[in-house]
Amino acid sequence: MLIDEIKKANMEAMKAHDQASRSAYSAVISRYQILKSKDPAKEISDADLLSMIQKVVKELDEEIDSFQKANRPEQALEVQKQKDALKRFIPAQLSEEEIKEIILSLPDHSIPFVMKHFSANYKGKVDMALVSKVAKSL
Repeated sequence: MLIDEIKKANMEAMKAHDQASRSAYSAVISRYQILKSKDPAKEISDADLLSMIQKVVKELDEEIDSFQKANRPEQALEVQKQKDALKRFIPAQLSEEEIKEIILSLPDHSIPFVMKHFSANYKGKVDMALVSKVAKSL
């Protein structure tokens, strides 16, 4: 499971004294534990975990922007290291052109249908904001 890989990477980062990576992995592990404690019987899939990682990466992007606007490049660089550590667990995302091809192959091009199709079939492999943008442009 993906969570096991993240826990292993966290241990390796701890041994390597890589505080930025450890911080990123710990944030994901912590969110995983919180989600697990809310419903211990529920199995958290790799797709759910991947979605969680993507949310953390987006939050880190916002943090980087804030540090850059505040003219604090050292902190922005540190947050970028955290983001890079997590990105290795995110599979390659579908490109805008690939999304367009998929949408055009669908029987219905309405926004709700397209969004539902992508969230059901491409969870974690596509940025849903990009899907929405491409769907609206067609």
